[in-house]
Amino acid sequence: MRKFYLLLCCQFLFIAAFAQGKQNYQTIQDISYRTTGDEYALQRCKLDIYYPENTKDFATVVWFHGGGLSGGSKFIPVELQNSGLAVVAVNYRLLPKCDFTACIDDAAAAVAWTFREIEKYGGSRHKIFVSGHSAGGYLTNMIGLDKKWLQAYSVDADSIAGLIPFSGHAISHFAYRQSKGMKDTQPSIDEFAPLYYVRPDAPPLVIVSGDREMEMLGRYEENAYFWRMMKVAGHSYTYLYELDGYDHGSMAAPAFHILKNHVKDILEKR
Repeated sequence: MRKFYLLLCCQFLFIAAFAQGKQNYQTIQDISYRTTGDEYALQRCKLDIYYPENTKDFATVVWFHGGGLSGGSKFIPVELQNSGLAVVAVNYRLLPKCDFTACIDDAAAAVAWTFREIEKYGGSRHKIFVSGHSAGGYLTNMIGLDKKWLQAYSVDADSIAGLIPFSGHAISHFAYRQSKGMKDTQPSIDEFAPLYYVRPDAPPLVIVSGDREMEMLGRYEENAYFWRMMKVAGHSYTYLYELDGYDHGSMAAPAFHILKNHVKDILEKR
């Protein structure tokens, strides 16, 4: 009987210790990051924040959903939950209810909100990473490489701890090219192409693509050129991953493993 009670006590202590070590997370939904603008902007420009409670100086991933800049909605990726990271999931205005530049401007405004507000939740403004899939990857690239978007909100793009686009455009976005009467198969590199702003002093850049034979319209190859030109320009922390066997949609799930590894690596190298 004494052995039974001893075993029971040990189990209770183990469960109590496990419960103490388990991190609790809080989610706050539909926070407005714009307080002025038209009705659509006020309706759409909202974000959710998911963060570890009673924790200080945690890292944060600002996450932009995909959808070709004309669809999609914010969500907290399950792969980033319970990982010690905060997630700021962003809704931005969508075409055709806005013009193309509004999508990029909203992305910048949401990142600027994170820089202003994250410390109120316990996070560090020095540990803010930006990521997204497809259209979200394009927005990640644009606001991280072309500094004018964040400068409009008094934030230096180089303050971002890392850019981690998943299968985002490096050339001008296809929605922008379509608005110019161009075909999806006609590439361009102009002021709306991240490649236009290749520079050695950009934040750390981790590019993730699906299988080149399964991706959309040469998405791997344009990102490979993006990676190469960043290296040629002298950028010291640029990585490119191709996820064999994964197409444009399915590549996001395994890409989160790469994201978490690089967040850890970047923070350890500081």
